[in-house]
Amino acid sequence: MGCSFSGLNALYDAVNGGGDVWINDNRFRIVRQLGEGGFAYVYLVKEVISDASSAASVGLAKKVKDPSHLSDDGTYAMKKVLIQNNEQLELVREEIRVSSLFSHPNLLPLLDHAIIAIKPTQEGSWNHEAYLLFPVHLDGTLLDNSNAMKAKKEFFPTSDVLQIFRQLCAGLKHMHGLLPPYAHNDVKPGNVLLTRRKGQAPLAILMDFGSARPARKQIRSRSEALQLQEWASEHCSAPFRAPELWDCPSDADIDERTDIWSLGCTLYAIMYGVSPFEYALGESGGSLQLAIINAQIKWPAGPKPPYPEALHQFVTWMLQPQAAVRPQIDDIIIHVDKLISKFSQ
Repeated sequence: MGCSFSGLNALYDAVNGGGDVWINDNRFRIVRQLGEGGFAYVYLVKEVISDASSAASVGLAKKVKDPSHLSDDGTYAMKKVLIQNNEQLELVREEIRVSSLFSHPNLLPLLDHAIIAIKPTQEGSWNHEAYLLFPVHLDGTLLDNSNAMKAKKEFFPTSDVLQIFRQLCAGLKHMHGLLPPYAHNDVKPGNVLLTRRKGQAPLAILMDFGSARPARKQIRSRSEALQLQEWASEHCSAPFRAPELWDCPSDADIDERTDIWSLGCTLYAIMYGVSPFEYALGESGGSLQLAIINAQIKWPAGPKPPYPEALHQFVTWMLQPQAAVRPQIDDIIIHVDKLISKFSQ
């Protein structure tokens, strides 16, 4: 992997040989790497409690507002970000700031964080390292689960599809209900953690607020429209990105319904394992952008018996190319609750 915990260890714990990391006053032992992407690495870590004190009186427990976020066995997920310039530093600071705005059982809470200035080494040119601590969910993401199920030709039952989706709606309602409303801007299966529960639908938690921003933007010029498109191309995953973020008019009012589009794509993906528009990538001469802008949905063969047509109609209702006629999150919740009462045993 070619990176060490040089920043924190050099400052706080050089004798430890790189196995432990301090986040502010709390010490964590790295158990293993869980994933990586770009300049970010995610590790499973275990809190190290000093022998001199009891676990009840020290450590993370003193810092975390909601005790339900504390791990029974002291394990957490730690995201480490290597920061090379001021722009990246500001992005991480913004992610930390935005994450602290939210408090909801279906949104992943940021438990603690630290940003450390370091001297560049031969291993890399970064000048800061950020450490973000979260509760750990070892069953993986909705994307991980969907890929595993696809390999076995398995599908979520209709009742689980609706319950997973309902939880994502609850998390987004919290974000959209803030003043000002916030959009997640990257709702997709890879940003949904699933925890399987015996006899119940999986617990679904929306994560990764690195792209979350105040949802409402007035676009009043061609340059503003192009600027928004450029930002979206960097921060919003293409197969789940709303049409207005691909081709923004020079006079437009953008709002949180960009998330509703992504939510519709994600409901489709809970059922079928992919975005409704990814088929276009495999077609000769196919264009993902055109498929999205024209809302050209293709329905694959599903489970037997197939999903109810009402779910297909629900997806289509969210995937309206004109944002002004797309439903709001409250409309979605009313509708999904009706579907749950109709189709859940």
